[in-house]
Amino acid sequence: MTWLKIAALAAGIFAAAGPALAGEDDPELIFKKSTVFRLLSPDAKLATYALDDPLVEGVACHFTVPEIGGWKGWAGFAEERSEVSLACRQVGPVSFKGRFEQGDELYRQRRSLFFKKMQIVRGCDAKRNVLVYLVYSDRIIEGSPQNSTSTVPIMPWGDSPAPLCGGFLDE
Repeated sequence: MTWLKIAALAAGIFAAAGPALAGEDDPELIFKKSTVFRLLSPDAKLATYALDDPLVEGVACHFTVPEIGGWKGWAGFAEERSEVSLACRQVGPVSFKGRFEQGDELYRQRRSLFFKKMQIVRGCDAKRNVLVYLVYSDRIIEGSPQNSTSTVPIMPWGDSPAPLCGGFLDE
């Protein structure tokens, strides 16, 4: 195999290792904090991101994911860890832009070159009028029990009454 073919193959692999969803729905990086110092390669870090729910206006989520350091992490060959924390809050008057099903995907990101992904999904506890957000990682062959849940009680905001999330569920 020629050097040019190897470089083209490597470029294709790096492109495939990027986030599964790209565009304006990408989370906003708030900050990163180093957790493991490495003298000659990139440090391991915790990265905290903000993500607005694209279907539910007035709700924002923040999540923190570990980022593997070293040359493998920098090149995208390391399998990222599964631990992710999640906190979602009402940040304004809540309004729904459409209907949704229990467990609908809000965001997805690859956490390894091929097999592992992290997902944030949304549900509704209609009895209590609470939005429920779950972040978890999974693998094609073997899932991961690592997960975090956050709830958002839908409250009135100013003069705006609280809509009922159960009225926007597809069942």
